[in-house]
Amino acid sequence: MTTPDGHPTWTIAQLADEFEITHRTIRHYEELGLITPERRGTVRVFHRRDRTRLALILRGKRIGFPLDEIRTIIDMYDEQPGEVGQLHYLLEQIAERRVELEQRRADIEQTLRELAVVEERCHADLRTLRR
Repeated sequence: MTTPDGHPTWTIAQLADEFEITHRTIRHYEELGLITPERRGTVRVFHRRDRTRLALILRGKRIGFPLDEIRTIIDMYDEQPGEVGQLHYLLEQIAERRVELEQRRADIEQTLRELAVVEERCHADLRTLRR
């Protein structure tokens, strides 16, 4: 589909297929005000801005940002301080997320070491009991 001036538009079904998400997910993001498709009766018409915002929302979700942070980041593009401010904010959020993930990785590695110790004790106890 296209607008009268030739700009592409998409239906909810097209976006759902393209991004491999459900219609319900798209409607949820619309309810939250993250995307604002045009309404033509009961039909939603998504413009390039909506498609771009949807792609950014899904990318943010994949890297673990909560929806409120995603909203802040993508809304900054339209407001002051604009794209520069958005990028600085995003870099701060990435740094925070990286610290969180590094801590999780350290915690997982410690847990795996502890499990290995317990596992070895269990094997040793079984060997002792078999004698």
